[in-house]
This record gives sequence, structure tokens and C-alpha cells, in this order.
Amino acid sequence: MSPQMKLAAITLDCPDPTALAAFYQEATGLAPHPASNADFAGLDGEHGLFIGFQRVDDYRAPSWPGQLVPQQLHLCFKVEEDLDAVEARLRKLGAGRPEHQPHGDRARVLTDPAGHPFCVTLH
Repeated sequence: MSPQMKLAAITLDCPDPTALAAFYQEATGLAPHPASNADFAGLDGEHGLFIGFQRVDDYRAPSWPGQLVPQQLHLCFKVEEDLDAVEARLRKLGAGRPEHQPHGDRARVLTDPAGHPFCVTLH
């Protein structure tokens, strides 16, 4: 039997780690990692999952749904409240809403301030 692996961290490239960590902190309520700085910031997630944000010079945002600049990673978050209310709150924090919405009424695709697409889905 193969050894079991447990996902411990997810790291996103971005132009401003501090700003992107602040967006996701406001969006999720996760606590900032105490060693965060301008080059690498992070949030301590549930069940030990760490979400990191690393500075990349000449960062180019994904061009979702096109693939000129591939997304390479897509986060999904479950929510229990009305999707319209969630979307409105996230847009006030700086999220964008791509025109292409492939999931109908059960999920929304948004983009974080660095352009990474993510979904919010009904729990």
C-alpha cells in the first residue's frame, strides 16, 4: 500500500502577496501567518492547510476562460449563504466577475485581485 499523502499547502503566484493575503483573509476569515512579509504571505487554514501567496516579478494574470495565460490552479469555496450576497461582498473586497459563467445558478466564477479564477458554490 502506498503511503498516504495529506495536502499541507497551496501557494499562488501574485504581484503583491500582502494585498492578496488580505483579500483572502477578508473573504474567508482565516488568520494571517505570523511570518508573512512583502515577498511571501500566508493564511493558516482549516485542518492545517496553509494558503500562501508569493511575489513573482512580471506576474501575468490568468486569462480564464481562455488559455493565453493558463490558470494553472482553480480554488473552490463552499458557502451556505445566498450566492448573490456572497458575490456582492467579494466584489466589494476587489473580486472581479468574468462574463463566462459555466455553472448556472449553483456556482459563481470570480477572480481575485491578482486575476486568479475561483468558484463559490452552494454548500
